[in-house]
Amino acid sequence: MNVNGMDFAVSTKQIDYNAQVAILGAGPVGLTIANYLSKQGISVVVVEKLDSLIDYPRAIGIDDEALRTIQSLGLIDKVLPHTTPNHAMRFLTPKGHCFADIQPMTREFGWSRRNAFIQPQVDKVLLENLQQYDTATVLFSRDLTKFSQDANGVTLNIETADKKSEVVHAQYLVACDGGNSIVRRTLNIGFDGKTAPNQWIVIDIENDPLATPHIYLCCDPVRPYVSAALPHGIRRFEFMVMPGETQEELSKPENINRLLSKVLPNTEKIEVIRQRVYTHNARIADKFRVNRILLAGDAAHIMPVWQGQGYNSGMRDAFNLAWKLALVVQGKSGAALLDSYQVERKDHAKAMIDLSVMAGHVLAPPKVWQGFVRDSIAYALNYIKPIKQYLLEMRFKPMPQYKDGALVTDGHKHSPVGKMFIQPQVKLESGETALLDDVIDNDFAIIAWGVDPKWGMNDATMAKWKSLGVKFIQVLPAVQIDNPQRKKLDGVITIGDSGVDIRSWFGKTSQSIVILRPDRFVAALAIPQTLNSVSNDLFAKLYS
Repeated sequence: MNVNGMDFAVSTKQIDYNAQVAILGAGPVGLTIANYLSKQGISVVVVEKLDSLIDYPRAIGIDDEALRTIQSLGLIDKVLPHTTPNHAMRFLTPKGHCFADIQPMTREFGWSRRNAFIQPQVDKVLLENLQQYDTATVLFSRDLTKFSQDANGVTLNIETADKKSEVVHAQYLVACDGGNSIVRRTLNIGFDGKTAPNQWIVIDIENDPLATPHIYLCCDPVRPYVSAALPHGIRRFEFMVMPGETQEELSKPENINRLLSKVLPNTEKIEVIRQRVYTHNARIADKFRVNRILLAGDAAHIMPVWQGQGYNSGMRDAFNLAWKLALVVQGKSGAALLDSYQVERKDHAKAMIDLSVMAGHVLAPPKVWQGFVRDSIAYALNYIKPIKQYLLEMRFKPMPQYKDGALVTDGHKHSPVGKMFIQPQVKLESGETALLDDVIDNDFAIIAWGVDPKWGMNDATMAKWKSLGVKFIQVLPAVQIDNPQRKKLDGVITIGDSGVDIRSWFGKTSQSIVILRPDRFVAALAIPQTLNSVSNDLFAKLYS
């Protein structure tokens, strides 16, 4: 078998596990994709080399987009108790002056924009939820030894802890096997970028000895550090590792206490949960897809932690890829749809890498003089209201906007096509309120302001939409929902705009109908008279 120029002799005499999608890696990205596909009725096998989920220090920041992804899995109520919403990020000078206070309070997508969390606890929720699906299998303690792909699927040769050989076969493989991905390396996919020259040590402490809220990044020129309040009374400290220091030396109790004495009045009775030294990398794969194999999460891109976007970028990959894989596996779209995954995700992942690198340079400038310049400029800018507001609202964060891919652009410079749609609270016909995504579920949605969202479509277009899975939604001002004379529309969900969020959104466009993809991104805009033609243009982009 030849895979991307490399030959693999893979036995297919015996298939121990047969699924529609195989996922390598039981991290958050792999588990999220597995949950989404399982919810759509797709059979999955997750292969993980470790004996259990990772429990050492990992991500501590989850954003509103990632929470929206978790909401799509039906797990938001189980995850929110492990978060601290509205978690501010504050950059401090060596003297403790706050020169950048990032605390966005808006909820465009239904959830707090910045949240602290403890990743292993959320990973556990994702893993346990897979137990409800008969079509989902999770295999721990399995090493990937060989793999191949052909026109019919992907074959994985794996080995158990007791050296027993097993074979997994699937239509597609999603490699979520980390920054050192064996799949990416075997396929000779480039992983360009840089590795930071300095390392950092993470120390997680139980029974938080400071108990102050939020996260603080202290730009100390001698040894920069981070102090972060986490849920469940846990405090995380991160310190830059100096030249010549090793993980073995730093992990000794006396050296841990020496580091902590920099930030605590005393180190008595400190309950260290775990510590770990890590390196900051900023790298991105040349390509995210090779035929039936796709890369996601750290296997596709890896970035410094300073904006908490490594985890969240991986979750964006998961949501973008999962709904497309589901359509392809179900035969509703052609395999070419999967090419849009890289088209849409790669540029934004690179933008988040650049932002994270920049934030790292603010915390620990490469040169000492740059720190003095930073402090002087930051002090002055903090008193300029527009710039202060820019930082507070986190407007510097590049939001995903897809210019090409599974969407129909309208050519307008400030078009919302390719952007994530808002998620306000809406009023239901029952009189209850709900978040918009809970009305849509994991379907496409055609949302019209004030009119019948089906008007203007011929029978063939209607049949096509129904085959893809769609919710037709009419939006009215909330006060009109209870009108007994209101005309009821067959096959249409009518919701009330409880505030002015949806009306304001439509007021910024010249269109009255929005087509949403399952990942809540705007796929196209139309008016009733153009909806039929726009729908067919979108079908072509979906290869359906």
